[in-house]
Amino acid sequence: MIDIDKPAIQVDNLTRRFGNFVAVDHVSFHVQPSEIVGYLGPNGSGKTTTIRMLLGLLKPNEGSASVLGFDIARQSEQIRAVCGYMSQKFAIYDDLTVWENLQFYAGVYGIVEKSEIRKTMAHVGLNEQADILTRELSTGWRQRLALGIALVHNPRLLFLDEPTSGVDPNARRTFWDLIYDLSAQGVTILVTTHYMDEAEYCNRVGIMRDGCLLAMDTPSALKENALPGLAWDVFAEPLMTALTVLEKCPWVIRAGLAGDHLRAITPSDVSQKTLTSFLHENGISQASIARVEPSLEDVFLALAARPQKQPDV
Repeated sequence: MIDIDKPAIQVDNLTRRFGNFVAVDHVSFHVQPSEIVGYLGPNGSGKTTTIRMLLGLLKPNEGSASVLGFDIARQSEQIRAVCGYMSQKFAIYDDLTVWENLQFYAGVYGIVEKSEIRKTMAHVGLNEQADILTRELSTGWRQRLALGIALVHNPRLLFLDEPTSGVDPNARRTFWDLIYDLSAQGVTILVTTHYMDEAEYCNRVGIMRDGCLLAMDTPSALKENALPGLAWDVFAEPLMTALTVLEKCPWVIRAGLAGDHLRAITPSDVSQKTLTSFLHENGISQASIARVEPSLEDVFLALAARPQKQPDV
């Protein structure tokens, strides 16, 4: 029996080593029922290894965790029976149709009723693709099929590992609409991503680097508490010269490229006038500076520059 009053995921000092390499380093966090938690970080930061331990596919070297009340070390079969997993390299049979793929995976979970499979197909918007061979699907439609396969047994918790990698922005937005819909129906979701903008869609975000969980909180709280000051957009010409000047500015904590302009982070007591004057004094006469809301990328870069410390989550 699953206790809906307890965390859907509880992780305590979870650690996994591969030889001398520490892939996940004493990570602790929890996820509440129906919550969407994003696990944000670059490739190789330990996100997938964490999920594989939570599913019982890898044994931790240290620490413990429970998923929907089941212990990951002793009850992995029970966990996989009530969870869905969409991996980075999801297994889809290209020589089968969309319907045949869903029917096959439903059978793995003992589901033979065609009405249940049709319900899943409709949920992820694949009705019109039912008879199409999977090899003929675009990446976005293949992602939907992979999500349908993860959902076909009506899991209470979903692990989505880089679910929108390689798809266009419209397909990513549609995929996140599906995630919101599932959460509204009571499904708990842990989703990994290296897209900083996607993390904005989550209720809470954990930021990983080099196997360590640097912080976990709501996106707004991370921006407020983790950033050491103010964020500024700087439009100036020539751009690279302006970047060099900003990097030398004593009031700039960090400066970098942000598309067609620059992003600067400064202490809270630095003003627009101060930055403008410094640029003018150093030969950048054409500059437009505006204070902006920091992004989660700003937060990640700020956290990554700090000494590593496990957060209280």
